[in-house]
Amino acid sequence: MKRSSLYAGAIAMLVFGFLAACRGGGLGMLPAGRFPEGAPTPRPEGEGWTDLFDAAHAAGWRNVTDGNPDVFELKDGVFHIFGKSGSYMAYEPEAFGDFTLHIEFKVTKGANSGVFFRSDPKDPVQGGIEVQVFDDHGVVPNRHGSGAIYDVATPMFNMARPGGEWNSYDITCRGAEVEVVMNGWRVIHTDLSLMTKPIGKFNTPLAELPRTGHIILQDHGAEVWYKNLVIKRL
Repeated sequence: MKRSSLYAGAIAMLVFGFLAACRGGGLGMLPAGRFPEGAPTPRPEGEGWTDLFDAAHAAGWRNVTDGNPDVFELKDGVFHIFGKSGSYMAYEPEAFGDFTLHIEFKVTKGANSGVFFRSDPKDPVQGGIEVQVFDDHGVVPNRHGSGAIYDVATPMFNMARPGGEWNSYDITCRGAEVEVVMNGWRVIHTDLSLMTKPIGKFNTPLAELPRTGHIILQDHGAEVWYKNLVIKRL
């Protein structure tokens, strides 16, 4: 066989392997035991932290999609999304600009949700940033996976724990700078001011989005639990 044919065959095999790994919109499974694992970080304590799930703030959460209060429950500090419909639950009384936020969550099999911030309750999808919440333990990092700024930025690692186990996000926003730490690992660190053209789902360049907005949680049709949502203004 000619050397050129060998090269062509090798290249074809590499392309086939790459496409197989990326089948399903960029998703692929990492080899068992060959991906990093983290653990939820502790709930921050001390001066300046506000618990948005405590009794004093619980009444501030509302389904801003259709007003139906029966799609979620906030009880004993745990925010339970029943997965009945595609809705968005916003903390309405306050907007946040520069902040650091801690939140913990667990998902059921196949569940999909999101933590939105600096978002507009009238248009959460286009009006703010979403960090994806997903049941995708062991999947290759991608822009639709756990820890991603949804449809925009792929996390350096997929740190999602198996479905049914608690995870944590620590999200910090300072001006245009956004950092996401998942289960103790920094997976996103980006500068929105560089995004001067529409990216992914966004019709507006992220550099032009408001630097202040609301915290919103997403019901994407499957059960999800959140707890320990504490935030500190910077």
